Amino acid sequence: MSSEKTPEELLLAYAEGAGLSSALAPFAQGQTLRERLCAHPYLMAPMAGVTDAAYRMMARAGGAGLVYTEMVSVAGIHYGGEKTWELVYPKDPEPDIAVQLFGSKPEQFREASAAVSERLGDRLALIDINMACPVPKVTRKGEGSALMRDVPRAQAIVRACREEAEVPVTVKIRRGYAEGEETAVPFARAMEEAGACAVAVHGRYASQLYRGSASWETVRDVASALDIPVIGSGDVMSADAARRMRQECGVAAVMVARGSYGNPWIFRAAETGEAAATKAQERLAAFALHVRLLDATDAHLARARSLAGWYLKGMPNASALRNRAMQCTSPDDYLALIDEVASSISEEQGRA
Repeated sequence: MSSEKTPEELLLAYAEGAGLSSALAPFAQGQTLRERLCAHPYLMAPMAGVTDAAYRMMARAGGAGLVYTEMVSVAGIHYGGEKTWELVYPKDPEPDIAVQLFGSKPEQFREASAAVSERLGDRLALIDINMACPVPKVTRKGEGSALMRDVPRAQAIVRACREEAEVPVTVKIRRGYAEGEETAVPFARAMEEAGACAVAVHGRYASQLYRGSASWETVRDVASALDIPVIGSGDVMSADAARRMRQECGVAAVMVARGSYGNPWIFRAAETGEAAATKAQERLAAFALHVRLLDATDAHLARARSLAGWYLKGMPNASALRNRAMQCTSPDDYLALIDEVASSISEEQGRA
C-alpha cells in the first residue's frame, strides 16, 4: 500500500508543505451565483475520463474555485446504474462539487436533478447541463452539442432541471454545431429565457472537436448579450491566458480544461498573477500526491499513465520515463520511479 493516510491528510500535508491556502474551501459561499463566481473565478472544467475525485482534489489544492464531475448520464441514473452514481458522489474530503449531466430526455433530466439534489445535499454546488460535447457517439443520440440544433428540447431540459434542483442550473455550449452555424448568442439567450443561471461557452464549433483555435470573440459576444453570468472556455492553456480571457471577454469566470494537465497550480497562478510551480521537484511532488490520491480514493490506476505523460513533460529523458511509467503496475511502482527521477535531478543539480 503506497500510503495509509486519508485523502484529507494527504491534501493538508501537501498544502502545508507547499505554503498553500486551504485546499478544501467550499464554493457555496455568497448569496448569488454571480457573487460566487466573482469570488472564485477560475474553475476546473468537467472532462470525461479525467476529472475523477483525485483530479478534482489536485485542482482544489491548486486553487480551483469550483470543480466538476465527469459527464454523468441521466439515462444511467434513470436505469439505476451504480457505476453512474460512482461518478456523482464526492469523496471525502471534497466540500462540494458541480455535477454535469448529459442526455436528451427532459423527464430523465428532471428525475436526475431531483435524485442528485437529494443524495448530495449541501455538497452539491450546482448542476451543469452538457450541450457542448462534440463526440459523435454522444451527438448521434441527440445529446451534447446536438442539442444546439434543437432549441425547444434544450429549453425543456433546462426547465425540467430548474423545477427539481435546489441549486443553480447552468448550461455549457459551443460556438455552434457545425462550421458557419454562429448560434452561440441566440442559443445562450434561449437558455437564459428557459431559466439557466449561467452559461459556459466554448469558442469552437462542435464539428471542430478540439482542433483549430477557439473564438474568444464568440465568448465575448455571449458575455455581452446575456444578463446572467457567462463562463469562458477554450484555449486556456496557461494562467496568463486565463486572466486574459476574463479581462478581454468580460466573463464572470473561466473554465480551465487541458491547461490543467500536469499543472494543478494554474488556477492559483491565474488568480494571484504569480508564476505557476514549474520546478521539476515541485512537479514530481505533485505527481506523487496525485498517485497517492488515486490509490486512496480507489480509482483505477490506469489513469496514472496519463498523469505520467503530463507531469513528466519537458523533463530530461521524458520519453523514456513515460515508457517506464507504462510498465508500472502498482502505486509503489510509480512512487519508486518518481523518487528515482527526483534523486537523479538532485544529483545533476549538485554537480552543476
